[in-house]
Amino acid sequence: MPFPLQIRFNGIDRSDALSSWIHEWAGKLERVHDQIESAEVVVGLPHLHHHQGKQFHVSVRVHVPGEDVIVDRDPGVDKAHEDPYVAVRDAFRAARRQLEEHILRRR
Repeated sequence: MPFPLQIRFNGIDRSDALSSWIHEWAGKLERVHDQIESAEVVVGLPHLHHHQGKQFHVSVRVHVPGEDVIVDRDPGVDKAHEDPYVAVRDAFRAARRQLEEHILRRR
């Protein structure tokens, strides 16, 4: 991956496995947009719910020429984001869609 990627964990311990998963998904963004300058990903637990399990919040910011693509994924009500890998996957899929829209707008 030729662009710099910064990963932060808020309220959870750093995980090498989750970091690798994030790097894998970030690499997939290069297939969509070849001018990514840098990206930042934040994974955390924003709210502690007493009635639900812990739901992960993932934020992805991708810097491309002329615009930043920002995805800020709050947990859904379906509890899917109790798994941090699912939360990361969903955030990167949303980032990919936004990058595709960015390319279409530029054409």
